[in-house]
Order: sequence, then structure tokens, then C-alpha cells
Amino acid sequence: MDDLNCSGPVVHQTLTELEFINKWLGGNAVTLGGIRQFLVKKDVSLPEQLRVADLGCGGGDMLRLLSQYFKKRNVHATFIGIDANPNIIAFAQANTTLHPNIAYDTLDVLSDRFRVQRFDFVFATLFFHHFTSQQLMSLLAQLKVQGKKGIIINDLHRHWLAYYSIKILTKIFSRSSMVRYDAPVSVLRGFKRKELVEILQQAEIKNYSLRWKWAFRWQLVIDLT
Repeated sequence: MDDLNCSGPVVHQTLTELEFINKWLGGNAVTLGGIRQFLVKKDVSLPEQLRVADLGCGGGDMLRLLSQYFKKRNVHATFIGIDANPNIIAFAQANTTLHPNIAYDTLDVLSDRFRVQRFDFVFATLFFHHFTSQQLMSLLAQLKVQGKKGIIINDLHRHWLAYYSIKILTKIFSRSSMVRYDAPVSVLRGFKRKELVEILQQAEIKNYSLRWKWAFRWQLVIDLT
């Protein structure tokens, strides 16, 4: 998935399987639980129209869920999915045609063009493990300026049981060579709690909650209010 030129059936199969994995291994609940913390806070005032970004949006399945989640709670928002791979963006656009409040941009989050954008909420699901610690420190410090309300991060806990479990599961059930290769590698790129705390300290972020969630996920919620 780090190859920005990857395209074709392998991308479609991979994104379809990742949507299934997130749904059935509890990953979606981690992200939705993060935004719930803001929506139930009585001391947080929300604008009439929120602008919400999903970094590394993949197939758009999380954006679709967020759109439905906000609508059920009468919270008005426009959503923008950001990914550096135009082929992934094309898949996501086709995957969310019933949601006119979702738009996309083919964009590198480390670029100057991204740096000038502003959002109320920023989401990142299974995205941060693609970066080095130094890049994450800089990106979080940047997002602290770009975001107005909060940053919700859902990523992997690096653990031997998670590694061997996903290796076995994808070998048995996955039809995507990319998923079979990337899923275990992604776990190895995941985080220990201490590592995330150190990155947050370096980015000078203090107001946050970091919780372990099943299955081997970190839910990091940064309050910018």
C-alpha cells in the first residue's frame, strides 16, 4: 500500500478486504468511539457545518460510516478523504456515491498544499504506522495547528500475538497478495504505548487520551478545544 503507483484489481481486492477486516475485528468501533467523546461533551460548541478530514482514507468506508454517524445525531458536516494514491481515491469515490457530502483530494499529507488546509476534526485509521517517528512528530505538531476541535487516531498495537494471528488469518481467508503481505508488516510497524507517548511529548501535545482497544488497536484522541 506504500506504492503510490499500485492500481487495478489488486487494489480493489485489497480495499474490499480491509473494509471487511475493520468491520469484523472492531476497528470501526475504535474510530467512532473517538468522535463520540467530543459529541457528548456539553462544554464543546460545534459550528453549524463541520469540516472533517480522513487522512489515508483508503476505500472511503470510514468516511461513509462517519457521514451516517453524524447524520443520525443531527450534526452537519462535510467530509474530505485524503490519500496520495489517485487509484485509491478513484475507488473511494465509486464507493461513496450515495454521500454527496463526501469529497476527495489526491494529496500528500507532508506537502505544503496540505499544510495550509484547516479542519474541525481530523481522523486517521491505520495510517500513522506508515511514517517514521520523526515524521509523526512533525505531522502531529502540524495537525495541532490545522485542527480546531480534535484529532482521532486508530492504529495498531505492535504485539507478537497480533502479528501471528493476522498472518494466519490472512493466509487462510485473504485472496489479496497485498493484504497477506501488508497486514503482518503493518503490525510490525505498529506502536507500543511508550512510543506513542514519546511522539506526543515531542509534538508538545498534552491534552489527549490513549486507550488500548480490541483487537490490538490504539485509540488516540487529541482534544484541541
